[in-house]
Amino acid sequence: MSGKYELIICEKPNASLKVAEALADKKPIKKTVGKVSYYEIEHGGKKIVVACAVGHLFNLAEKDKKKGWSYPIFSYEWRPSYQVSKSALFSKSYVDIIKKLSKDAGEVVNACDFDIEGSTIGFNVIRFICDKTDGKRMKYSTLTKDELVESYEHAMPHLDFPQIESGVTRHSLDWLWGLNLSRALTLSVKNSTGMFKLLSTGRVQGPTLKILSEREKEISAFKSVPFWEIELLGENKNKEGISAWYKQDKFWEKSKAEIVLKNCKGKKAFVSSLELKEFKQKTPNPFDLTSLQIEAYAVLGISPQRTLEIAQDLYTNGWISYPRTSSQKLPESIGYKKILKGLSKIFPKETLFLLNKDKLIPNNGKKEDPAHPAIYPTGELPGKIDDKAASLHELIVRRFFATFGDDAVRETLTVEIDVNKELFIAKGTRTKERGWHELYEKFVKLEDEELPKLNLKDEININEIKIHDKETKPPARYNEASIIKEMEKNNIGTKATRSTIVQNLFDRNYISDKPIVVTYLGMKTVEALEKYCPEVLDVSLTRKFEEDMDSIQEGKKKGEEVIVEAKDFLTKALDHFKKKEKEIGKELGQAAIETRDKEVFIGKCPVCKEGNLQMRRGKFGLFAACDKYEQGCKTTFALPKNGKVKGAEKDCDICCYPMVLIFRAKRKPQELCINPNCESKKAEEERLRKLVEGKKCPNCGSQLVIKNGFYGPFLACPGYPKCKYIEKIPK
Repeated sequence: MSGKYELIICEKPNASLKVAEALADKKPIKKTVGKVSYYEIEHGGKKIVVACAVGHLFNLAEKDKKKGWSYPIFSYEWRPSYQVSKSALFSKSYVDIIKKLSKDAGEVVNACDFDIEGSTIGFNVIRFICDKTDGKRMKYSTLTKDELVESYEHAMPHLDFPQIESGVTRHSLDWLWGLNLSRALTLSVKNSTGMFKLLSTGRVQGPTLKILSEREKEISAFKSVPFWEIELLGENKNKEGISAWYKQDKFWEKSKAEIVLKNCKGKKAFVSSLELKEFKQKTPNPFDLTSLQIEAYAVLGISPQRTLEIAQDLYTNGWISYPRTSSQKLPESIGYKKILKGLSKIFPKETLFLLNKDKLIPNNGKKEDPAHPAIYPTGELPGKIDDKAASLHELIVRRFFATFGDDAVRETLTVEIDVNKELFIAKGTRTKERGWHELYEKFVKLEDEELPKLNLKDEININEIKIHDKETKPPARYNEASIIKEMEKNNIGTKATRSTIVQNLFDRNYISDKPIVVTYLGMKTVEALEKYCPEVLDVSLTRKFEEDMDSIQEGKKKGEEVIVEAKDFLTKALDHFKKKEKEIGKELGQAAIETRDKEVFIGKCPVCKEGNLQMRRGKFGLFAACDKYEQGCKTTFALPKNGKVKGAEKDCDICCYPMVLIFRAKRKPQELCINPNCESKKAEEERLRKLVEGKKCPNCGSQLVIKNGFYGPFLACPGYPKCKYIEKIPK
């Protein structure tokens, strides 16, 4: 190897520190230029420099860019990210440092994450900055010392070119799709209405929005159908309550339900059969990224995008394995016992139980990923981290434990109750043996529903038999987790990009709320594209390109032929679009205005009675103002600053002023009247005043005062910061 040293390129600063510490025979020498650090080390007598990128140092941009926008554009090139986006200006110093270091480097090693993105990032650094065509490739799934040393000692002698080609092709496709279609949409509005409204769609974004809009159409078209159910409420001989439902379930004609009610009137009820069924509940599979995002959303209320961000931080700190994986398998090579011993300091009971088992065999799932195993804790313990990161880490740890646990045993008791030959069914399920539930603890979302003790032919004392009026419900809306699951099912997007695609739809105002509602703009965008350019929303076409990407990675297809196919498709689609540009732009422009007006609308102005109160953003945050300001109405109202605000589409029952909804994480939306002098608020203020009278701080004896926090008012000691006593206000 010529050159003074070997240069290792990592993906992020944190990873470069971990690699340097793992490989260094002695303590790494840290060198800092400005805000950029790199490390000089020796490993087995060899001099090594470990440097880092900050994600993508290069991005695609339009080649020979002309003044103004036009489409289609098929000429593009890789450029340094700081030249493409102002937000990436900070990355220039990283490019400069790597360029300087590469001059004396004999060999370069790509130690970025072993996935499509990491391969692309490293390849661009090696070819554009280091001016080399090849290098070594490290492959690891955790940033632990042992694995990093193993990865370096057994590095691949060449770059992973099939994965690189797949990554470069994916970037090209996404750029071609995103730039051309987004420009087409934006220019259609500008050219037909004169209004500039930035609209976007893409290879995955469009089909995802279509899936959401199809569900929205189903909900809008749904017509509820009434049905009736009959419930028996009674007691056993020990006066323990029991609820049973008529065996037939739904009645679509009320008259038939009333006949059953008549047959039961004044009759006795007896237990006519008892059936006890025992079943095993298998241990869960290890987490892949999608199942982690779905579970974190369900049990912790963390959005899929935030889950990925937190998991990435946990990984770069060396506490969990690489999160961007589609595998549900834990190979024996990761060292189950070593990980458990590492976790024993904070989970002594669980780890002792598992280490005492004869064999440790995880309940691996079906999904595989050739690059990485399922997500698992490394056994290295985090220090002080924020609550969400700590909760997600514990979820990953406990899922790891649970996969090695024993099956849980549950049993269901089905009781049939006979009332004059009319049969009612009651069911109860309980857990007999907790098994893996003991290891998964608070994340087990199952509740036991036990029936009271009953024997065959026992008489049930009937308290009431009643008919419930019900109606069929429309299909449920998607939430952030279920739409990602649907995207995976349709094989659109990648495990690493799906949550970002959904977030983009929120950011572009195509969707809103939780569960997800498609906005008027989102619906009109899909309608316009379906009418004039339906090809770009085709889920099967997007799936086909995803399969092409897999074929490139497997060496079965060339990237260039996939890009040629994409250009041919876009040429035809955009030509079709251009012919209908004015019609599309007119519809989308109107939709953008209506969506904006609906988004900011709070209600009718209670002062001038003519204008509408709309949300405005000022120097001190959001406020509500009348849109008849120019006509002389200066009405304004303060709006809450501790959550997302939206018009409630209703007026206060007491003062008739408009109401707003306040959305906060993991809490139900709160309704609030915007009138600061509303009698409802005065009554609450009086209640709080009486509540605090004479209440003393138990620590220092001071009179407690009412303070307002993120989640509303609370009682606090006025002696803060010396005394930090606080107390919840009873409802």
